[in-house]
Amino acid sequence: MQIDDKKAIFAWSMYDWANSAFATTIMAGFFPIFFKQFWSTGVDATVSTARLGMANSIAGIFVALFAPILGAIADRGTSKKKFLMFFAYMGVVMTLSLHMVSRGNWPIAVILYIFATIGFSGGNIFYDSLITSVASKKKMDFVSALGFSLGYLGGGLLFALNVWMTLRPETFGFADAGEAVRFSFLSVGAWWAVFSIPLFVFVKEPVSKDAVYGVNMVKAGFAQIKETFHQVRHLKPIFMFLMAYWLYMDGVDTIVRMAVDYGISIGFESNDLIVALLITQFVGFPSAIGFGYLGGKIGAKRSIFIAIAVYLFVSIWAAFMRDKIEFYILAIIIGMVQGGIQALSRSYYAKIIPVDKSAEYFGFYNMLGKFAAVIGPVFMGLIGLMVRHMGYSSDISSRVSIMSISLFFIAGGTLLYFVPETRINNFENNLND
Repeated sequence: MQIDDKKAIFAWSMYDWANSAFATTIMAGFFPIFFKQFWSTGVDATVSTARLGMANSIAGIFVALFAPILGAIADRGTSKKKFLMFFAYMGVVMTLSLHMVSRGNWPIAVILYIFATIGFSGGNIFYDSLITSVASKKKMDFVSALGFSLGYLGGGLLFALNVWMTLRPETFGFADAGEAVRFSFLSVGAWWAVFSIPLFVFVKEPVSKDAVYGVNMVKAGFAQIKETFHQVRHLKPIFMFLMAYWLYMDGVDTIVRMAVDYGISIGFESNDLIVALLITQFVGFPSAIGFGYLGGKIGAKRSIFIAIAVYLFVSIWAAFMRDKIEFYILAIIIGMVQGGIQALSRSYYAKIIPVDKSAEYFGFYNMLGKFAAVIGPVFMGLIGLMVRHMGYSSDISSRVSIMSISLFFIAGGTLLYFVPETRINNFENNLND
């Protein structure tokens, strides 16, 4: 058994260090900027925002539709690590390929980005589910927070190097900042590939005595999905939490993916936005660990409420900010809660699901998370287009679109309030029985 084994916990957490480079440098940082200024050059800011939102949504739909099925198949075949390896290295290959996309060729950039995002998001299903193989319920909040904190640190370090390359391209032998950005895609792919190795080597996936393989694994996976849907009346606390998670993470994911695009749309310089992202990363490193301890002291649910309230404030303030200093302050505030809300949502959920079906249940978890990534960016893009077509300026439409995200935090927080903790604990005991 490797439960609470330090080597296994560190190896598992290192995958966050590995794939957070994609989340930071590609999703939140350089891809939106490069997409707007290089691959969609000469296009109205509102149109390029809608295209980027659609790309995120297409990737989210694919993962959302297949996440529970793939999770159930992996559970029945004890193949979580194999599925993780497949999706991770698909993401690596697609990320490396972004280096070759030429100026103005936004459709190819979108296709590669979609498949890279599928690799990133699909891999997270099986990575998240493996937490039950390395951590006891007592340590789950801390272990989940450790993963996110290492993700912020690792992603931030590589992102800082990539930013340095773009600001001082001649120092690294690049002709200009554009060439440095293209090289950063290669660095992210290599980073992701190399630092994923500890998990594959040191985390052992428990083998079920009922494991099946080949075609039987697929059949058993579909049968397990059917069984779970039939048990839905017994899973009300879990699904109430999942619906709340869907709503509030819709807002979180949308801000993560669209913040840089929004900043550019309202006239901020790309370098200022990159600095803000770096601030978020390095504030997020200690803050995620701090939230893990906070969850242990006051409970994960109360800690999640705090984070939701902060995000609600941010989504409203962002619509009125005018100065880059305000953007930096918002970056600090987001960094204080972003890792915490993600880490405690993951650990809270891991505590209330059956361990032997963890990949399937994390499939549902990631399915709703990906549907959040579908609805949020599209909703933001459509609101912006609607306001623009009403005759308002691009600046006003962008500000209204970011404020619209506050609706998801209000709805998610309200539903989370009604998740019955006592009933979850009782159901958890029934599962253990």
